[in-house]
Amino acid sequence: MKWLLLLASIVFEVGGTTMLKFAGKGGENAWRWGAGVVCSYALCFVALGFAMRLFPLGVLYGMWAGGGIALVAVIGIAFFGDELSMLKIVSFGLIIAGVIGLNLGGISH
Repeated sequence: MKWLLLLASIVFEVGGTTMLKFAGKGGENAWRWGAGVVCSYALCFVALGFAMRLFPLGVLYGMWAGGGIALVAVIGIAFFGDELSMLKIVSFGLIIAGVIGLNLGGISH
């Protein structure tokens, strides 16, 4: 259950950030995207709050932030034309390695 809460929190955070990109473009649907941002972040922090009861704080925040950063970067590259460089690939690898290290070193199963 704790992993589902963490995953839900990451998915809502990434969804909110992606909608923020659309809201920032303006237009007649900007208010809808903005409402989606608020709802997504609210759900993100509710799930994160419940997950905080089940994980050590530093480990949880590292996995949440690292997972969110990596997913937002992939979405930016895949859907918004962000550039992919060797430095970004290495950096993604370091984020993933850090999340794995936090998982192996800080969570009792």
